[in-house]
Amino acid sequence: MIRKATKNDIAGIVKIYDEILTEEEAGRSTTGWIRGVYPTEKVALTALEKGDLFVYEENGVILASMRINREITPEYDLAEWEFEASEDEYMVLHLLTVSPSAKGRGIGRKMLEFYEDFARQNGSKYLRMDTNERNMRAREIYAKYGFKETGVFPCEFNGIEGVKLVCLEKAIRNS
Repeated sequence: MIRKATKNDIAGIVKIYDEILTEEEAGRSTTGWIRGVYPTEKVALTALEKGDLFVYEENGVILASMRINREITPEYDLAEWEFEASEDEYMVLHLLTVSPSAKGRGIGRKMLEFYEDFARQNGSKYLRMDTNERNMRAREIYAKYGFKETGVFPCEFNGIEGVKLVCLEKAIRNS
């Protein structure tokens, strides 16, 4: 079940961050994240406070999380968006995480479908997001789901220097 996160979910979300960072440190995945820099418990708590943090829960266990809002980073101004859109016409997905223990179960797809449905229900026409250029797995998944890359921009992102940020977008399909 996908739902808005509560304070009780923070430990489960941070556990996923730690699992992914462990995979990164062991060389089994490439996200470009750095333990203690991004993502952190503070990131999850800030999203919770803003009311835009969502989780995927199964049998009382948090297996995925994401943040959905209309907030963009300055790098988004550099992207060559295919669709010109005002702030109320797009929704942005941030920090989609799925526990490595739940890999291959379609949870990422369910989260992306929820994101699109949520955006549609809130009057958005377009979906936007970003990822680290190094995160090839995410880029492949997003492309498979219909997202188009609109540019790659070098920057410091979430406290991590030397990031090449990939911006992506997709028009929302009508149901």
